[in-house]
Amino acid sequence: MSWSIGKAWRRVDGVLLLDKPTGMTSNSALQAARRLFSAAKAGHTGTLDPLASGLLPLCFGEATKFAVDLLAADKTYEAELQFGARTATGDVDGLVVERCPVNFRLADLEAALPRFRGTVRQIPPMYSALKRDGKPLYELARQGLEVDREAREVTIHELTLLDFSADRCRLRVTCSKGTYIRSLAEDLGKALASLAHLTALRRLAAGPLAVSDAVTLEHLAALADEDRRRWLLAPDRLLQSLPPVYLDEDDALRFVHGNPVRSGGLPGKCRVYGGHRLLGLGERDEQGSLRPRRIVASA
Repeated sequence: MSWSIGKAWRRVDGVLLLDKPTGMTSNSALQAARRLFSAAKAGHTGTLDPLASGLLPLCFGEATKFAVDLLAADKTYEAELQFGARTATGDVDGLVVERCPVNFRLADLEAALPRFRGTVRQIPPMYSALKRDGKPLYELARQGLEVDREAREVTIHELTLLDFSADRCRLRVTCSKGTYIRSLAEDLGKALASLAHLTALRRLAAGPLAVSDAVTLEHLAALADEDRRRWLLAPDRLLQSLPPVYLDEDDALRFVHGNPVRSGGLPGKCRVYGGHRLLGLGERDEQGSLRPRRIVASA
């Protein structure tokens, strides 16, 4: 399907919860949505592999200033694993490089899962965007090279078995930033004296945002422009985990000009409003000063 537009780029501010299809890169999905909205500025809050489907929050205009705040949020996935085979990429898109019989039972799988809950150490896969000497690891992997990767601590808050049949299982995973579900699949296979790779992945949630509230590109393309814009959420939807601070007119003016203002409350980041308008992201210090960190440009 073609995601063409018939108008010039324009300022669009907001957050779009996109249900990304499989087989499409996150950047391709972003550019397709950008063209549908004719948005002059756009970005996403962290990539999903082409294999994966599900929630991909996209930011337009001033909302792009807050995209980084969702990168650190916990994510929830539904993952399908196949046992008995290891692939070069850790998922179904890679060539099978090793096979083995599947000899474990359901009880063995259930007994193995607890060791992957909580804080665990995980070696990032070679087919990842992490960089070594300025080069993404996946570029080195495509050249047939493999380099040592340091294990990193990640947190798996939830790991629930949804289904198990012969050599496949489905898992629900809620995890911290930096967790690789492909690595989890391979590590689980090793724990069962087997091999495993990821065959399907769907992101269900990112922080407080859920795929149940998302829309597909096909649906957006079929809508009139006015109806399409109704899918855009306010930029502060990305900041709902932060406490709000409301400033009077004088302090609001100081804040948007980059000056600190006095504000009570606990230290830390907060979303700042002047009246009902989002002014930006602020951070309180121990002395009660509220300092601007990111400021929303007025329309």
